[in-house]
Amino acid sequence: MSDQLLLILIIAASLMYDFVNGFHDAANAIATTIATRAMSPRKAIIMARTLNFVGGLLHTAVAYTIGKGVVDSNIVTLPMLLAAVVGAILWGYTTWLLGLPSSSTHALVGGLVGVALFATHFNFAVLMGPGLRKIMISMVFSPFSGLIIAMLLIILFSWLAKPFAYRKTATVFKKLQVLSAAFVALSHGMNDTQNAMGIITVALLSAGVIQSFEIPLWVRVASAFTMGLGTSVGGWRIIKTMGSKMTRLHEPIDGCAAETAAGAVIITAALLGAPTSTTQVATGSIAGTAVAHRVGNLRWKVIGNIVAGWLLTFPGAAIYGVLSYLLLKTIL
Repeated sequence: MSDQLLLILIIAASLMYDFVNGFHDAANAIATTIATRAMSPRKAIIMARTLNFVGGLLHTAVAYTIGKGVVDSNIVTLPMLLAAVVGAILWGYTTWLLGLPSSSTHALVGGLVGVALFATHFNFAVLMGPGLRKIMISMVFSPFSGLIIAMLLIILFSWLAKPFAYRKTATVFKKLQVLSAAFVALSHGMNDTQNAMGIITVALLSAGVIQSFEIPLWVRVASAFTMGLGTSVGGWRIIKTMGSKMTRLHEPIDGCAAETAAGAVIITAALLGAPTSTTQVATGSIAGTAVAHRVGNLRWKVIGNIVAGWLLTFPGAAIYGVLSYLLLKTIL
């Protein structure tokens, strides 16, 4: 198989990954908005799709971390990249079938790490310590940050709303929740869209099409557009899990607090170039609003399944990636 064909396949697979990411993570921005009836599903998806696209064009720090901060780009080959992306796609599809919110970002990192270690006979020197540490720190702290910020916000919002009639505050927070959902959609685009950008740019560099790690404009536009297209499809199974199964979000004030907290954490991570799981952050933020009212509001069995999905993502995507790499080696 020629390098040119491999490059085309990697670009196609990366954009497919972006598409899967979009419909898999559509719930992060709009699940609470739909659950509280602040927006209709159709309007919520249109808004999320548009702002995913815009967010994808605003920043590139995460793309540099994915492209240069996970595995030494000097040892990366086109078959390795293709196998890693296919592994992430297969893992995303598996968890989507199960209705389980997993991290598309961490699936890609798991695929990259798994394939790189396997291809180099487990030479851990090919892993980029600073970049992986940044990702792991973000993975651990981002959902808890979302939880704590959401708790504080719901307490603050409740205190501000206390002097006013319920009907008036409900109307105000329903309007504010549209803005908070837009904030999450924009931040999601800034973070997750860049994963595909990083992979495609490394592939172009490995194939000699570009001479330095600079993300071409067409790569940014294609990645952002494909993410928005995937969001348009919508991950309805996961929307149901995020918006209703884990806890009941009856009030717009709860959704507004959860979305504002999630957006703040995600956009901070994007600006710092720390690839983070928007799913983890959104889940933590929703849990934070529930805990602020009463710990018993949470459905711990569902949360346990979600946490299990998080823990399985790295090894699951790595195994899929290695199997894809072995299949490619037999073809090439």
